Amino acid sequence: MIPLTSFSGKKVALFGLGGSGMATVRALIAGGAEVTVWDDAEPRVEAAIAAGFSAEDLRDADWSRFETLVIAPGVPLTDPAPHWTVDRARDAGIEVIGDVELFCRERRKLCPEAPLIAITGTNGKSTTTALIAHLLRTLGFDTQMGGNIGTPVLELEPPTPARHYVIECSSYQIDLAPSLDPTIGVHLNLSPDHLDRHGTMENYAAIKERLIAGSRIAVVGVDDRLSAEIADRQDLARMPVRRISGEMELPDGVFAK
Repeated sequence: MIPLTSFSGKKVALFGLGGSGMATVRALIAGGAEVTVWDDAEPRVEAAIAAGFSAEDLRDADWSRFETLVIAPGVPLTDPAPHWTVDRARDAGIEVIGDVELFCRERRKLCPEAPLIAITGTNGKSTTTALIAHLLRTLGFDTQMGGNIGTPVLELEPPTPARHYVIECSSYQIDLAPSLDPTIGVHLNLSPDHLDRHGTMENYAAIKERLIAGSRIAVVGVDDRLSAEIADRQDLARMPVRRISGEMELPDGVFAK
């Protein structure tokens, strides 16, 4: 587990008590935060209470006491309409984030040099994440794999300079991680998916692009139009594109297609 010391002493509202939500509560409490939890599913609230967490129906809460709302990735942030907790948070003027954002903040506080490889794409991201993690482990690196692939990111071991993180990121998680800043960001492809949540393919692509925009080194598949446009836009903001092959090394900031 990664105790979220960057939230020590802060009062946090958390909605969504599935696997990643419960992991997030534990990490926040371990780091010294005061957390109030809720979920629309009564059995999940009961399980949280049984685990010793402080539960309160957030419909009736005084939101002025909270500094942050943390929501599970599956809770709508925008389309088809913001979840009611998101509306309450915005009315109170507080941020709305997810567990990947919490991880990024803790990494920057404790050990920003810890390598972070973040992978996204409509298809193939779990396979790519598992393959990268396997290769790093085979080479003898201390490697932590998690995120959308199964293990909640906050259940991984705390950052150290030699510890490599390989994290699969869904569009939902990226949408809730405004300061996502991977050492290497990988975007594989785009095809129609999650449009009930994002509305249009353009909105979906814009969210995926955030992972690439925040990366020190970016790798983008260009086999579909929207991904190629992401590559072209990011190309303008970085060093000239260098096509790589074989054993060529990438200097800091080089953008690879």
